[in-house]
Amino acid sequence: MIFSLGKKTFFAAGALGAGMLLSKRKNAGDVNNLQGDKAIVTGGAMGFGFCICKRLVREGVEVTIWDLNEEAMAKAKQELESMGGKIYTYKCDVSDRKRVEELCAQAKKDMGRVDILINNAGFFRPGVFHERPVEEAVRQMEVNMHAHFYTTHAVLPDMIARNHGYVVNVSSSAAFIGGLGWSTYCSSKSAVHGFTDVLRTEMLCLGKKGVKFISVHPGQVKTGMFEGVNLGIVGKLAPPMESHDTVAEGIVEDGLKRDKTIICRPKTMYIMWMIRGWVPNKILDRLVGLPSKDSLTAYRGRPGMAHTDPEAEKKAKAATA
Repeated sequence: MIFSLGKKTFFAAGALGAGMLLSKRKNAGDVNNLQGDKAIVTGGAMGFGFCICKRLVREGVEVTIWDLNEEAMAKAKQELESMGGKIYTYKCDVSDRKRVEELCAQAKKDMGRVDILINNAGFFRPGVFHERPVEEAVRQMEVNMHAHFYTTHAVLPDMIARNHGYVVNVSSSAAFIGGLGWSTYCSSKSAVHGFTDVLRTEMLCLGKKGVKFISVHPGQVKTGMFEGVNLGIVGKLAPPMESHDTVAEGIVEDGLKRDKTIICRPKTMYIMWMIRGWVPNKILDRLVGLPSKDSLTAYRGRPGMAHTDPEAEKKAKAATA
């Protein structure tokens, strides 16, 4: 038993060491130059998306923003242009395949090509699975996962032809750990990670090493979509971030510029990744699962946002009908 445990520890330590070596940051002189690249950022008007846009503009990237919130998008465009950015904005429900295909074609007309695709748009509608209409689960999967199929399928062939491009998929720390009321969201974000992982493998097998896929796993931010969530022991290990820019910094600096394939913020979320693989479910259930029953007691989120709020979503659909 001791020998067996020793072997497991040896291999685990070896794997961890190898992972740390492989994910070592590039030196300052070796970073990728993003100047002149062209990007689409879905859900780019607020939160993570807007912070990503600001960092891309500083790098000299031309940006197309898609969002449902036209007012927030107009404000984002104004601020980004004041920074010197070349910005295009379009209202888009990313779960609408026809609209996504139209706007991908439009982005190529506007910018000439798409070098960077940031699949950031998503939403969270909490609820215990069996107590909510199954249509809510399907809707969350359409926005959080199916949209990635539509956007990626539209831009990937050109990236493959040029052997150059980045697809950044914003998953979540919820991809590898969940709780009461999180069933559909966790499922959708686990699917995003799996999709990203296998596409990276496909490109390697096809000899297209210049087409890169990055999976992003943010923890909680104090404000925005997850305001009011109490993550219990996970929140103690990875306290809520003060700013959405913490994640944007990881995407641009570590992902796009230094080719890291998995981005976790705060960085202590990397520990949760390892714990999920090593700790038995029975222990995880007691440490994380059962305490999660109180995680949504004080949840506020972003009231009135389409997708998140069923009534707001109905109004948004009626306005575009």
